[in-house]
Parts: sequence; structure tokens; C-alpha cells
Amino acid sequence: MSKIVVLGGGESGVGAALLAQSKGFDVFLSDQGQLKDAYQNTLAEHFIRFESGQHSLDEILSASEIIISPGIPEKNDIVKAIKAKGISLISEIEFAARYTDAKIIAITGSNGKTTTTLLTYHLLKEAGFHVGLGGNIGKSFAKQVLENTYDYFVLEVSSFQLDRCFYFTPDVAVLLNITPDHLDRYEYKFENYIFSKFRMFQNATEKTTCIYWADDEVIKQHLGRIPATQQKTISFSRPDASARINEQSIEFPDGILEISSAPIQGPHNAINMSAAILAAEAVGISLRDIKNYIGTFQNAPHRLEPCGHWNGISFVNDSKATNVDAVYYALNSFKQPIILIMGGVDKGNEYEVLDALIKEKVKALICLGKDNHKLESHFGPICPRIFSTDVLDEAIRKGMEWGVSGDVVLLSPACASFDLFKNYEDRGDQFKEAVKRVCHGN
Repeated sequence: MSKIVVLGGGESGVGAALLAQSKGFDVFLSDQGQLKDAYQNTLAEHFIRFESGQHSLDEILSASEIIISPGIPEKNDIVKAIKAKGISLISEIEFAARYTDAKIIAITGSNGKTTTTLLTYHLLKEAGFHVGLGGNIGKSFAKQVLENTYDYFVLEVSSFQLDRCFYFTPDVAVLLNITPDHLDRYEYKFENYIFSKFRMFQNATEKTTCIYWADDEVIKQHLGRIPATQQKTISFSRPDASARINEQSIEFPDGILEISSAPIQGPHNAINMSAAILAAEAVGISLRDIKNYIGTFQNAPHRLEPCGHWNGISFVNDSKATNVDAVYYALNSFKQPIILIMGGVDKGNEYEVLDALIKEKVKALICLGKDNHKLESHFGPICPRIFSTDVLDEAIRKGMEWGVSGDVVLLSPACASFDLFKNYEDRGDQFKEAVKRVCHGN
């Protein structure tokens, strides 16, 4: 019996362990952190061996194949030891895809992939398709492959997951954009991150529908990596694009979607909607039906999410904006004066791309983090007002002090959240609660 080791006992890891056991493998799961009780109980109920709080190297290196959590970096000593021994090291995505005949729509990009994935899933589900949602969002893809007989899967796929995909071949492959992100995981080399994203197309055939934003400067430089057949492009400027975006509408070969009636707004969301619609059309849903379904879509939290008003000042939670380009998209979504809250763990950010928008739209900058020196140094000469704090309530009070009716206080951090919060969801949730608490107290 071949042995599979699963490194990481989160949602994807436990799901992969269950699927591997069902396929007859001897399975061992190892997590250096503390496994949640629910996951421990699931593994115990299925008699899957596991360890929590440590990695037993000899046990791990006795595997014929290892499924690794996307949260474990390549520079980890365990990963180095696995590579040195030449053991196959793959992601849950790669493993689970071996055991399903369902058609797969896979979506990646530095920004917008969750919104696009959720909208694509919504369109297929509303159309009556038997469809699962997974990857970097929702339930374990592997567990769904084990428990269900879905005809379609819509998967959000991160660069970390793609790094360990070798034969994964989605039927519809979507690349939204590539901007510098997670460079701390890629030796601070942008080209390494670019290569990772283009792995989405590495096994594409003439039957694969390849969808991408044709105006993205990085994608344009690497078009040779995308198969020429079955390309579907999105553009603000190209007249031959499959989805042509202007201020009022998105034009498709078989019709027009008016942007004003769309459930998500902003230029970046026009790109996301275009990608989702092209993906839905690729599996047979008509634009006429899509226009009926799209109006009931509700986006995930922490993405330009309104979360309160005080004396005419609007508060908006965009905690998911963990890189510079996401903030760029957010700033472009507002015409009102903005008081911007940024900060957290810098991931090698270059802030110059924001300079013009900061000058044009931002009346004040509030830096929220343990180390705000880089933000203060860069934006000090540009922004008329800057305040620095590591206390969320102080940030909100300062926004209330500086704001007037009609202004927007926007949390759009450009940074990871781990200095003050558990994750971006925790940051966004705490922001929403603090807005209610502080504004109510005033």
C-alpha cells in the first residue's frame, strides 16, 4: 500500500486525507500547529493517523507522495528535506483533480479572484448546474470530490496552490491580472511570482477556454504562455475583445450588460464580471440568462463593504485589499473625498503606483500598524494629513475628526494583517464592530 503524507491539517489538508484514504492509500497527516478539535475528531473517526504540534521527519520522509498546505513556504526546512529526497510534493488541487470527471473552471489573479469565483459559481448555480465551490475558498475541493458527484467545480486557485500543480488541467482557465504580491514567498523576485500565475495555462489544450484581461501589462508581455486557441479576452481598449468595457456597459458578441445595474461597482469589478460571464458562457449559459441571474449576486465580505455612517461620513471595509494594486482599484471606485486607512505587515510593497490617486482623491491618510515608518516616509510629502497609530479605535476616531459629510473613511490596507489581527477577515470584522461601537458612543 502506497503511503501519502498530508502536511497541514486545515480544511484542505483534512479533505485531502479523507480522499486519499478512500482511494486505498496509507495516510498520515502532520501539522506543526495545533489542529482544531473538529478536524482531530474527523481524522479519528476515520482512523487516519495524525500528529499535532510537531513534524516527525522520519514519518514524513517515508511517504511516496506528500500533499502540502499552501500556507507552508518553500523555504521551510521540511520542504527542503522532502525535495532533497525527491518525494513527489503536490497541492490538494492537483491531487483531487485526479479523481473527478467534473468540468473545472479555475480562476487566479493577484486581485479579484474571490469575487470572480463567487460570481461564476452563482451564475452556474442559478442556471441549475450541479456545481461545487472550492480551492482557496469554501469547503475542501478534495472532500467534495469524495462526497459528491458534481458535474462542475468553480475553483479559486492561489499562486501557492499552483506552485504544486503539475498535471492539473482546468476546462476553463481564468487569469485576471498579475501585480506584485507575496514577494516574500518568491525570493522577492517578481518573475518567480509571474511564472507561478502562468502555471494556470501550463497544460491547456485546444479544448481549454483561456480567459484573461488583455490590458494587463504583465500578461501582455507573456502572451506566448497562453495557447492561441479558445482565447477569450477582456479589455477597455481592444475593439476585438470578447468583453469590451466602457464607462456605461460591457459589450459581448451577443449583447450588452449595463454596468449601472450590476450588483458590484468599480472598474475592477467590471473586469471581474466580464471574466465570470465569459466563463459561464463557455459552459453553455446564454448572456440573456446571465443578465437575469447576475442581479441576485451578493459579494463576499471585506471587499468594498459599506459598514456604517456617522454625520454623513461613510465607512467602507476593504480589508481584503492586502496589496497595492487592490488599493488602487478601491480608490478608483469612489468619486467622494477619501480618508484612507492603510497599514499592516508590508510584503515588499512599492507604493509609487498610488501616488497620483493619493494626490487626487485622498484628503488624509491614517496609518494603522505596528510599524508605519515606510508609509509615513513615502506618503508624507504627498498627503496633506497623516496620523499613525496601532489602535483601531483611534484610527476610526481620527477619521471622524477629519471627515465631513460626504467623505468616505476607507479601510484598504495594502498590507497583510498579522501584526495586529489574526487575518484579513478578523481585521475587517473588528473594523466593522469598532465603527459601530465608536460611532454609537459619539
